[in-house]
Amino acid sequence: MGQDIDTELAGLGLQAWGEDVALELGHLLLGLARARDLPVVIDIRDAGRSFFHAALPGSSAQNDNWARRKSNLALYMGRASMAVTLDFRAKGRDLATEGLSEADYALSGGAVPLRLGGAMVAVATVSGLPEMEDHRLVVEALGQLIRA
Repeated sequence: MGQDIDTELAGLGLQAWGEDVALELGHLLLGLARARDLPVVIDIRDAGRSFFHAALPGSSAQNDNWARRKSNLALYMGRASMAVTLDFRAKGRDLATEGLSEADYALSGGAVPLRLGGAMVAVATVSGLPEMEDHRLVVEALGQLIRA
């Protein structure tokens, strides 16, 4: 299950990384969300800093918190939060069995690693929709960025 997500993302590596790339991806996500009137939070960051953040109408502080927790999971595990979530569910695992706090991590899709040369450089996260829709929105925007 989670491997399907990993395989899907394998072909979505970046050609470059930096603030300009984060901004471009953030604007692609923002454009998609606005065009569809989606009540989401968009966050692009690495372990040390935020590169892009937007909260669209209808989103809430809870979406910010979910985005932070999903991002933390993806950064910690080095995989998309959707892939980790599917694998944990299939194996009957939870955050506590891994020694992770629900205050800081969330088993929910929507945080997608951004990779350059195979190395994870940041994570792009959407929160506010059902978890697979959050995931798909990031994948769609990432695909547009790579094909541009």
